[in-house]
This record gives sequence, C-alpha cells and structure tokens, in this order.
Amino acid sequence: MINYTTVKAVIFDLDGVLVDTAIYHFQAWHRLATSLGYSFSVADNEQLKGVSRVESLELILKWAGLEKSEQEKEQLLIQKNQWYLALIEQLNPGQLLPGSLDLLNKLREKHILIALGSASKNALNILQKTGIVDYFDALIDGNVVSASKPDPEVFLKGAAALGVAPSYCLVLEDAQAGIDAAKAANMQVIGVGEADNLKGADDIVANLAALVDKF
Repeated sequence: MINYTTVKAVIFDLDGVLVDTAIYHFQAWHRLATSLGYSFSVADNEQLKGVSRVESLELILKWAGLEKSEQEKEQLLIQKNQWYLALIEQLNPGQLLPGSLDLLNKLREKHILIALGSASKNALNILQKTGIVDYFDALIDGNVVSASKPDPEVFLKGAAALGVAPSYCLVLEDAQAGIDAAKAANMQVIGVGEADNLKGADDIVANLAALVDKF
C-alpha cells in the first residue's frame, strides 16, 4: 500500500494517465504497420506502451519480419510522427482523463511537487493543448532521456530535477514498462488501469479521480 504521508513529489506518465493520446498512437502505428504489410493489433499496441518511438518501430519491424536501413527507419519515424501530430491537433482541455485536473489542483494545494516522466517527444505540445503545462515543476520527456522504460532514467531525472530523493516520489503509470521503471528507481508506484497489465504496482486505480482524497 502507498504511504501518502511520505510523498513529496508526484511524477506523472502522460499517455493514458493524464490524457488519452494512446488511441492516436495506435492509429498512427496501425497506419504505418499497414503500409509495411503488417496487421498491427491492439495486443501489439499494448507492448508499445511506455516504449520509445525508436524501439517501437524496431518491434514492429521485427514482428513484420522486415529489415530497413537506418535512413529508411528515420523516414518511417518521421512519417509516423507526422500522422500522430495531425491526430493530436484536436486535443483540448476537455479531453483530460477523469480526475486529472482535480488531482493536479490538490497537489498544488498541498505543496507537493509535480513532474512529468514520459517517453513522448510531443509531451510539451500535449500539455499545452490540454491547458495543464503550468502545473509542472519539471518536464522529463523523450527529448531528454536516452534509455526508455523499463529503464528508470526518466523517473530518476524527474526526481533530480525536483530535488527530491526517489524514495519520496510517487509515480502514476498505466504501462507495465513504467511500473517496472518506477520500482527500479526505488519509488512508490500506482498503476492506472487494469490490474492484469500492471503487475508489481503498490496500488491500482481505475483513474486519477480515485486519488484526489488521498492527499
């Protein structure tokens, strides 16, 4: 169980925790995979959660039994991102997931520091479109980390940016890779979503609304 009395900082994953951009990632990867002749499934997409764009492409190419040059891979990554960016143009504050804004306001009220710990390279754009960027004391995203989850780098950099020891940080995650990364960073972690996909979490909630009264 979570010891909320020791929490000095909360580090949020982005996709599937604060805002549901996962559907747009799925649509963009599905379109790319289809262009490569591979039938991309929802189960495949689950394995890409919390994984960097580069590693996601490597997995799709492996599943499809394809080999591409580094230049070809770069072009595929650019194409996928262009499709994704076109899809998220429609994002707005009304698309924040249940409890997101209430929890951010509660943490501010309690003077608990807030960071983002996401593999997304479009995190700043998404936070701006949904109107919550000003809540964050630190933004650690795919532009400033070299190792993707389950490596703990993103969360350790978040703790360092906030000046808080990892043991006083609480991570909110919706992907198994993120749960594993948080545990490797010696942080408490709450899984957001279905228990079957979040093994090892210290607690599991359906959405952030369940956490507002915990602080």
